Amino acid sequence: MQKYKFILLILLSSVLLQSCATAVVTGAATGASVAADRRTTGTVIDDQGTEFKASAAIYKNKNIYDQSHINVTSYNGLVLISGETPTESLKQQVGDIVKSLPKVRRIFNELIIAAPSSLPSRSSDTWITSKIKAKLTAEKGVNPLNIKVVTEHGIVYLMGIISRAEADQAILVVTQSAGVQRVVKLFEYTD
Repeated sequence: MQKYKFILLILLSSVLLQSCATAVVTGAATGASVAADRRTTGTVIDDQGTEFKASAAIYKNKNIYDQSHINVTSYNGLVLISGETPTESLKQQVGDIVKSLPKVRRIFNELIIAAPSSLPSRSSDTWITSKIKAKLTAEKGVNPLNIKVVTEHGIVYLMGIISRAEADQAILVVTQSAGVQRVVKLFEYTD
């Protein structure tokens, strides 16, 4: 019995040590992105908290959650609500839920009145977002860490705190990307 306890202890220690290494690497990457972000660390944390609280509140409302596909993205207190919901009333309810949260400066309720999108449609949107992020990373004069990209139904929403020149360059990259139906700018400008 002692032998099994010893083996279990070693396995548990090994798993915990691996988790620590992952936490250190993830923490370092997060620290690097926060350092390059134009938002304060507190604002980054507030934005993450807004996204979490909104998602939790929507999940608790089974009427909304069971009928809808909703994404909430917050950047510097500006909140984008995207996805699908079947009625205008549910769209309004989602907006009211998000509006009631602290640290929300403005809401862009871009929910589409429709049945929840299919997995292939969501996968296509994820692919578009990934391609755009990769292109922005390769683009000179644009810091991709200052631009948040969200894609729903081929519509690309761009959020961030950037200069007008950076915005123009980013929009050019996005409009030249396959699968993009439309671009919606939700930027705050530094100039």
